[in-house]
Amino acid sequence: MGEYEFSRYDSPGPSNAKIGLALAAKISGIIAKLPDVKHVCELGCGNGYLSGLLMRRGYRVAGVDASESGIEIARRAHGAQATFLCARIDRNLSAAFDAERFDAVISADVIEHLYRPSDLLECARELLDPGGWLVLSTPYHGYLKNLALSVLDGWDAHHTVGWEGGHIKFFSVKTLSSLVAGNGFDIVCFYYFGRTTWLWKNMICVARKKRT
Repeated sequence: MGEYEFSRYDSPGPSNAKIGLALAAKISGIIAKLPDVKHVCELGCGNGYLSGLLMRRGYRVAGVDASESGIEIARRAHGAQATFLCARIDRNLSAAFDAERFDAVISADVIEHLYRPSDLLECARELLDPGGWLVLSTPYHGYLKNLALSVLDGWDAHHTVGWEGGHIKFFSVKTLSSLVAGNGFDIVCFYYFGRTTWLWKNMICVARKKRT
């Protein structure tokens, strides 16, 4: 797995300091509003911070990440109460869980790092029961935000190429909705996080696996 470990972890705390803390709280709050959710799988769990937050709220949790250091920390912090797998997120991942299926799959700011984003959605679809929930966050992009980046000369910094393993996909509500719907989900709603209206930092897509 080492060749895929673009993210290394040294502590069990949230990534990206206060922003990561607030985003994790936002996502856990969304999960708490969803009916009939008891068993959750986090795709791209990193060091297990968000998984741990959900465990403290009473959910059964499993986590998957390609980072060996992240999974090691997650297992040390929560391993007795949860399953953490060091693996790539792709269509073959469901085999590692045998027949185990989940009420919800969550993924926080992972899909924008993937060469083939449908890998995550195909994996989520296989792991979910029919009607199961998908909660997926990614940085928000839209016309006004992109315009502001250009006017304020922030385009190069925002799309920096110096970040090994950084963002390689940039989603709008329209493009993320199309991708999610095209992989067997019904869009339920979007939530937004950070900054101000139309300049949001993140968007959070809530969808359900089709029942047929």
